[in-house]
Amino acid sequence: MRAFALFAAASLALVPGIAQAAEPACLSPGEFSSLAAYALPSMINGTTKRCSATLKPDAFLRKSGGELATRYAAQKQGSWAGAKTALFKLGLADNTAINSQIATLPDESLMQIFDLTLEGLVEQNIPVEKCATIDSVIRLLAPLPPTNTAELIALTVGLASKSGKARVGKFSLCEN
Repeated sequence: MRAFALFAAASLALVPGIAQAAEPACLSPGEFSSLAAYALPSMINGTTKRCSATLKPDAFLRKSGGELATRYAAQKQGSWAGAKTALFKLGLADNTAINSQIATLPDESLMQIFDLTLEGLVEQNIPVEKCATIDSVIRLLAPLPPTNTAELIALTVGLASKSGKARVGKFSLCEN
């Protein structure tokens, strides 16, 4: 579980601008859950693409990754408002002029940009030696509804950040 939560948080931290924020952003558990719920289909697709060549033929992602991403994508629209808020808190664009222009884009355009960017970044950056572990964790989480998976990830990230032993990207979870 911890591996997938850290993978999810790290993947979300790959979004341009987040790593360059001057002060770490503070996301509420609800904002992080919304962001995770919205991002999960893109993350699963990117992971499936990255790991398929290295996983065994009967691995979950090879057999069912696309189906799981499609099932999760069916519910991601309901998470968009919270995910959008979280993205802008994280510094979707670190330049004020660009940020104001991005903020005026229609939601459909923002969603496409985020989906494609996240999927590509996950596909390019997952260490292939972690694929088998990630596959096992995703297989275990797959029966859960997308909202439960996202909240479980947020809970795990929140517990890790409270322990003081784990720092996830350039953001923290706050109590707001």
